[in-house]
This record gives sequence, C-alpha cells and structure tokens, in this order.
Amino acid sequence: MKELDWANLSFGYMRTDYNVRIYYRNGAWGELEVSSEEYLNLHMAATCLHYGQEAFEGLKAFRGKDGKVRIFRLEENAARLQSTCRGILMPELPTERFKEAVLKVVKLNERFIPPYETGASLYIRPLLIGTSAQVGVHPASEYLFVIFVTPVGPYFKGGFATNPYVIIREFDRAAPHGTGIYKVGGNYAASLRANKKAHDLGYSCEFYLDAKEKKYIDECGAANFFGIKDNTYITPLSTSILPSITNKSLMQLAEDMGMKVERRPVPEEELSTFEEAGACGTAAVISPIERIDDLENGKSYVISKDGKPGPVCTKLYNKLRGIQYGDEPDTYGWVTIVE
Repeated sequence: MKELDWANLSFGYMRTDYNVRIYYRNGAWGELEVSSEEYLNLHMAATCLHYGQEAFEGLKAFRGKDGKVRIFRLEENAARLQSTCRGILMPELPTERFKEAVLKVVKLNERFIPPYETGASLYIRPLLIGTSAQVGVHPASEYLFVIFVTPVGPYFKGGFATNPYVIIREFDRAAPHGTGIYKVGGNYAASLRANKKAHDLGYSCEFYLDAKEKKYIDECGAANFFGIKDNTYITPLSTSILPSITNKSLMQLAEDMGMKVERRPVPEEELSTFEEAGACGTAAVISPIERIDDLENGKSYVISKDGKPGPVCTKLYNKLRGIQYGDEPDTYGWVTIVE
C-alpha cells in the first residue's frame, strides 16, 4: 500500500483489509468469522432497516512509543453495548466475545494503526443489527455483529483547541425516558437537523437542553459536557444522556488530581460561572469550549476569555492521552495491550 499521510488523516472512513462478524441464530452466537468484504447482505425486511434495531460503539487503538498497541477500556464498550441491547431487546454479546472480536480485527489490520508521533489512531466501530425479515413490530430472531476499523485523525480540524458551541432549543436529541442513554443510530438521526443548523451558523457543534423543561444542559450531539470551577469537575446528571466512557475516565482522573466531582443537573445560567468547560467523547477526547451562545435568549456564555484551552482541560487531556498511548502509568487497568 502507498504510505499514508498519517499526520493529515481526517476523521473519516478508509477501506482496511478485514472486518470480523458474528451471527446470532437459533438463540445462540456463532463463531467469529473474518471477511474482507465491505458490504453486508441484508434482507429488505430486516428489523434494523424498519424498526431501528441497531446499536453501535466507538473505541480506539493506539500505537505507543514502545511500539505496543493499546486499546482503551474495551470492557466498558462491551458493557455499554449490553446495556443498549437490554434497552432495545437485542441479544447481549458477552464481554469475552466482544473482546475476542476487537482484538482479532485490530491484529488483522495492524498495518493501518498510525505511528506513535502522528497523533492519529485506529478507530474501531462495532455494529449490531437485527437481520431477520419481519413486518410486525417486534424484536428480530437473528442478528449480525460486525466490527470494522479505520485510521483517523482528530475529530475537530484544529485538534486540541477551543471551539464555539450553540444551544439549539427547537430540537431534542432524546426524551427523558427514551433511548438517549443507549448508543443507537436514531439518536444521531435526531441530532442531524440541529447539527446542520449549528454548522450553518458557524459553530462547531450544537448543545441540547433537557427535553422536559429546557432549563438544564444535557449534552452536545456527539459528546458529554463538563464544567470546571472551584476545583470541582461538574457534569450533568440526566436520563437522556449517553454514558460516555471518556467522561467516566475524566471524572476518575479529576479525582486523582484532588478535584471534587459532581454529577448533577446543570442549569443553563450556571454556564456563566465556569472557569473552563469541555465536550468529551471517544472521537475528540476533550474539545475545550470557547463559548456557548444561546441565540434565542440573546446570551453568550464566554468560558475561555483568551480563546485557549484552560489548565485543567489541558492537564486532563494530556493525562488521558498519555494513558491511551502508554506514556503514563495505567493504574486502573484501562488499557488492553494487543499481544
């Protein structure tokens, strides 16, 4: 293969050598299969196409300075996928099988794992879909679990830099007791209009308020929110937010740094009191927030006065990335080394 321009990769899809698949039939998961085919053979009446029986995950593999390949918190992704399965009535893939599939697909595509100093990584996308043909609204009897990988650069073009966000009130991403806590495609479909509006207005992403009262910060389209003030890491508590593995990790690291951690409702007006804030997720890790505008109310909450990432965001970002790349000690056993 021609040498890839690792340092200038976008966050996009690129064909790699192999993907892995496991079929669920007759009440049981089958053997792991390896495929070099990019397409899935699907029945036109598959439940994933009609009734949204579809779930996915996102995680990354990193090549360290020592040449070793590390995968970050894959058991957490397995657990979150299992939670989604319970939420939309799909069979749960056991953690061991999930791990087996992730390790296999990473090993098979090792030549696509970017070198250490490029800042790029191998994005891993597990997908689980209902495949049996039905027209009645009920769970499928057959499923397909597939994982593909693709090398990616930073999610936001500027990398670790502050971004402006906007509160969009006219659309909700998820309802309080809906599917917001599950990683299903429908939540992302529900965010497309608001995301386009934010981009058209010149913002990097949209922010949602809680669907019920429109008073509290929920999350942005593809990431959790956190704010920093008075040596405290504050992140919203809500029944419609996806439990971010990155956010969970940052909470632990903030505690380790001697900070208090609070998970609670965050009223919109509290935004004016934060010393720093960020959006966090697998793709961006941390996207520090420059400001959040509420155009409908004519308010602008400027968080980064100098337009630069703050000291706490920077420290958390460097610490988490250090663990992912093997530059910092992995005291919690978050990293799986690919043998």
